[in-house]
Amino acid sequence: MSDVLYTIGHSNHAMEHFLTLLQQHGVKAVADVRSQPYSSYLPQFSQAELKRSLKMAGIAYVFLGKELGARSDNKKCYLQGKVQYDLLAQEPLFVEGLDRVQRGMQTHTIALMCAEKDPLECHRAILVARHLYERGISVSHILASGDLITHAELEKNMLTMLKLAECNLLESREEVLQRAYILQGGRIAYQADSGSSALTEQGMHP
Repeated sequence: MSDVLYTIGHSNHAMEHFLTLLQQHGVKAVADVRSQPYSSYLPQFSQAELKRSLKMAGIAYVFLGKELGARSDNKKCYLQGKVQYDLLAQEPLFVEGLDRVQRGMQTHTIALMCAEKDPLECHRAILVARHLYERGISVSHILASGDLITHAELEKNMLTMLKLAECNLLESREEVLQRAYILQGGRIAYQADSGSSALTEQGMHP
């Protein structure tokens, strides 16, 4: 049983470096949380090629983009065309995805994988890891350098970035953090084009 859940962004890494980052931290399974696991810009991270490379390195692959991707087929999860992470987190499919990760940790050391280099800029941290962390799971984010940052440290960095004090006269730390997650989620969540039905993540997220 693994005591720590990892997250990682494939960024524009060479596959060799990406595999080294995983092996450095003993990762035995990658849970792909991209809504669409394809990349024309970085073909080594399209699903088939990624799965093949991971298998050769002795690392399992599972696609959880349907459950834990940064979008939903439910229009109720959008406000003025933008994904609302708090609403998405209430979806039964999302909760099922969290449960699958938690069960998987009983037999594998898992890394949640998405595209963004910086976990603060990615739903894997601001949405998925947040809710697993709130379940009492220890989460560490693998940086491009191979260093780790705990989710508690990431939350502190988020408050600093957003220029929010950890607590104030009117709010507890938990309330400030809730506000910070809403602000950062609003920054990075996908904004659908008017009339578009293709709902994908923002930025590098395929």
